[in-house]
Amino acid sequence: MSSTNATISSPVMPVHDPKGGLLIALNATLKRDMMLMLRRRGEVLNPLVFFALVITLFPIGISPDPELLAVIAPGLLWVAALLAALLSLDSLFRSDYEDGSLEQLLLAPQPLAALGLAKVAVHWLLTGLPLALMAPLLGIMLALPTGSYAVLALSLALGTASLSLIGAIGAALTVGLARGGVLLSLLVLPLYIPVLIFGAGAVQAAIMGDGVTAHLAILGALLAVALMLAPWAIAASLRISING
Repeated sequence: MSSTNATISSPVMPVHDPKGGLLIALNATLKRDMMLMLRRRGEVLNPLVFFALVITLFPIGISPDPELLAVIAPGLLWVAALLAALLSLDSLFRSDYEDGSLEQLLLAPQPLAALGLAKVAVHWLLTGLPLALMAPLLGIMLALPTGSYAVLALSLALGTASLSLIGAIGAALTVGLARGGVLLSLLVLPLYIPVLIFGAGAVQAAIMGDGVTAHLAILGALLAVALMLAPWAIAASLRISING
């Protein structure tokens, strides 16, 4: 009888404790993706090397005239950074798809949108943020005025975050395709145009001495909209790619 009462009164351990479950999953996803990307240093360095090579070779192919380079520097730096960020997008979900980890993410009790956002955050930390920090150094080669360096770095930091979020939607849609790189570019490049326009416009306004607040505010608004909508679009795209 006593054993029966003990059995009845003993607490039942929950199968899944929701407290802190999402934070633990996000932390684990960030650490895992960061570790995997750092192991594949070639994929991390390729966009940065491409960015540096384009900026280095462009004055040789066009003209070393400082006045001409200063005029084209904002657009050139932004276009090169955009293409460099695009280079690494195809591998954003590719390795997880090939080793079966992507299916595990779909089966996880945590929201797929949040886990996808964590993967995009790692992509920005290892691609977009280094590009933003490199840009002022490369701007010296293009005779960019000194007063515009901070605006260039800030606009690229905001803009590349939006580029990573938008590009992740295309990467999720094409993850199941054998050669989805070209299709990925066709899908996301039209959506990159507003970010490119206001990002380059902010640097140009800084060079001309005009106000840059409006351009940076629009870049921030685009990032806010992308943060609200892109994770859900990424989750839906992954489900379409995996489940058909």
